[in-house]
Amino acid sequence: MPETTPRGLTRLAFGGDYNPEQWPESVWQEDVRLMREAGVTMVSVGIFSWALLEPSPGRHDFGWLDRLLDLLHEHGIRVDLGTPTVVPPVWFYRAHPEALPVTAEGVRYEFGSRAAICHSNADYRAAAAAITTKLAERYGDHPALAMWHVHNEYGVPVSACYCASCAAHFRRWLATTYGTVDAVNEAWGTAFWGQRYAAFEDINPPRLTPAAVNPGQALDYKRFADATMRENFRMERDILHRLSPGVPVTTNFMTALSQCDSVDYWAWGREVDLVTNDHYLITDGRRTHVNLAMAADLTRSVAGGAPWLLLEHSTSGVNWQLRNPAKAPGQMARNSLAHVARGSEGALFFQWRQSRRGAEKFHSAMVPHGGTDTRVWREVVELGASVEALSEIRGTRTEADVAVLWDWHSWWAQTLDWRPSVDHDARERADAFYEALYDRHLTVDFAHPEADLSRYPLVVVPALYLMTQAAGRNLKAYVEQGGTLVVSYFSGIVDEHDAVHEGAYPGPLRDVLGLTVEEFSPLLPGERVRVTGPDGTEPSADVWTEFVVPRGAETVSVYADGPAAGLPAVTRHRLGEGTAWYVSTRLGADGLDALLGRAGEDAGLAPRADLPRDVEVVRRTGESGTYLFAVNHTGSDAKVPLEVPGTELLTGDRAAGRLEVPAGAVRVVRLDG
Repeated sequence: MPETTPRGLTRLAFGGDYNPEQWPESVWQEDVRLMREAGVTMVSVGIFSWALLEPSPGRHDFGWLDRLLDLLHEHGIRVDLGTPTVVPPVWFYRAHPEALPVTAEGVRYEFGSRAAICHSNADYRAAAAAITTKLAERYGDHPALAMWHVHNEYGVPVSACYCASCAAHFRRWLATTYGTVDAVNEAWGTAFWGQRYAAFEDINPPRLTPAAVNPGQALDYKRFADATMRENFRMERDILHRLSPGVPVTTNFMTALSQCDSVDYWAWGREVDLVTNDHYLITDGRRTHVNLAMAADLTRSVAGGAPWLLLEHSTSGVNWQLRNPAKAPGQMARNSLAHVARGSEGALFFQWRQSRRGAEKFHSAMVPHGGTDTRVWREVVELGASVEALSEIRGTRTEADVAVLWDWHSWWAQTLDWRPSVDHDARERADAFYEALYDRHLTVDFAHPEADLSRYPLVVVPALYLMTQAAGRNLKAYVEQGGTLVVSYFSGIVDEHDAVHEGAYPGPLRDVLGLTVEEFSPLLPGERVRVTGPDGTEPSADVWTEFVVPRGAETVSVYADGPAAGLPAVTRHRLGEGTAWYVSTRLGADGLDALLGRAGEDAGLAPRADLPRDVEVVRRTGESGTYLFAVNHTGSDAKVPLEVPGTELLTGDRAAGRLEVPAGAVRVVRLDG
């Protein structure tokens, strides 16, 4: 079995992407001196270095990388060594221009950025295998090597190509997946609009068409593009496993729903030895720390609950948003340790030294343009000491209270053309439900709809438009056996081929929810409805309403106005030993909080009224003990109740009764016993 932790790393990982090729070698000695000062334990190297390692076809130059790895090893710094296959050299593209991807509109991209790759191209695959083999043969047993880092951020910025090579590959994929072209016709419903195919050779990628493309074809092409990238990852991974046994192999994910929508991370999580993630704050007016927590929880869930590793985030501002504010003093450490609280085995950044040239020169770094006489550098050094102080938590696991169901295939299907309302957004509902659970101080695991849910007292389904019959049976059994389920509107509508389930909506959820939906009635922009609850309150809702018919469910709230006035808006259904809730409209924050409060009562989840808003409390538990992380995102000091006394690891102080957490700070207590 491959190792699942970085080889030779005895502490939490701390460091970042190191791109010394951007600097003269005279700077390298200064870099390693500063790395030791900052407490760096691991750096990522070589990710974008193919053109330097192979300056012309078949001619390799490893001398600079030899000297670099030896220097890092000499100073006790472990290496996450990249295969540089995200950016082939210009000579490769000049010899193989067909390896550049083509858009659905028929436009071929040009060299000059990154990740411009047709993943079906045989010449690219051969060249990627060759450079990976060379690296593994040369460095597979290097004493600095901690793990292998394949490619970089698959799916960003290009996941799908629509060229002739991809068309041929897609046909082979369909033949393997379905067996016959008749099965493809059945799955895609090609009887509609006379789209029936007589042979696989007739099928092309879903290129530009005058009206909406066949949704089954479009959904399968998203699956195919993701699977093709995964094929290339496996190819490189298997070379590394063979030539560098015992060294874990990973690739950096971007699990945040705000950052990548083209990768099925449930499938990818099964392929890597260690799940790693890149996360960057999206400064769009939202509470960025909630998005951070959600991404960390999702990454841990993709890892099956096991520890994972934050491989990239930023020390301060990024460079690729329309507006890129700096992080406030203390925010870097708070963000970093919030990831650690939710399962990361350290915190690494992009990048070590801030670039002077290129597209990311205004992206912050551990060593900024201003050097070491800067706030960012001083905070980096302080954070390094804090990460060192937490090394004993390695291997512990984050404890979760509830589960949120998420499926990338459902998200892909819901974003296809011609849905009932463009204003309904699966990501928005996932964000909203997650934020409501976060504000109730509940730690979330994400789960696939067909996963075992028995350990969770509460399961939330914010947006599951596509649902298999197996998932429906899974949720019914979960409720019958005592679970509490909350389902939001427009869930359970289609099967895995985007075909509407037979019978009334919501298909496989009818029995567990005890209702049917006769019709959707989305609202127009600016329209709102009021929902009358059992306590007389009337929270407002927008975007969506439905004509719900209870068939065993009790009505909890009704529409006070709007197209469904007088009909159920929220229902509750007792089934077996459990309870299933349904909300048929888009509730705002207050309405969601009330809904989850009542569902939480059914689930036996006690409210945490003793914790202030935006002070998160998370536990990690393992053989070394139980650790309580308290992260204060507010501008005021906070007090967190401690049921058990313990030792605060960042200060060394004893803590009992109520833990003092200064404004903007983090405290980590090893609980006694």
